[in-house]
Amino acid sequence: CSVGHPGQSAMNTVLPAVRELIKKGYADPKRVGIQGHSWGAYQINYMLTRTNMFRAAEAGASMANMVSGYGGIRWGTGISRAVQYEQGQSRIGATPWDKPQLYIENSPIFQIHKVQTPYLTVHNDEDDAVPFYQAIEFFTALRRLGKEAYWFNYNGEKHGLRERDNIKHYSLHMTEFFDHYLLDAPRPRWMDQPVPW
Repeated sequence: CSVGHPGQSAMNTVLPAVRELIKKGYADPKRVGIQGHSWGAYQINYMLTRTNMFRAAEAGASMANMVSGYGGIRWGTGISRAVQYEQGQSRIGATPWDKPQLYIENSPIFQIHKVQTPYLTVHNDEDDAVPFYQAIEFFTALRRLGKEAYWFNYNGEKHGLRERDNIKHYSLHMTEFFDHYLLDAPRPRWMDQPVPW
């Protein structure tokens, strides 16, 4: 991974691996899905703005906007998120005022109009690691653009699901999502009958 370019680093790692699996006959190039959570989900969001390799994607509790994310707080620890961007996992290596272009380049929200992949996410309202508003920004932009996108929120859950009933509920719906897009299973009714906020 190169400092300053975490999104492109993900592309340089994941896409060649998928191409190799396709080349070896392990994967059907027309039925490749991708799923990830937290930092893995951020990488998926980034890739979806730059490739149509995936037929369906699930990205849970992900970052979408590093500009707005930088100024937040990790509610679980009370630590400023700035350290994560300057020196940690996000690997930008600078502040937004020193290198604003790196924050824009690595924020999927600024290229969201290019997404063509059906999208599913879970991001809970009490997430104490990744700000809930990141899901709001990404999801509402996808819907504003008329993209196919679905969001599950489990009230009171944090960064990952812990309640057994919620785990079972989301696992079933994620399976239905991928079965529909990757295996041509019938379209689940919940896609057309959402539960209001």
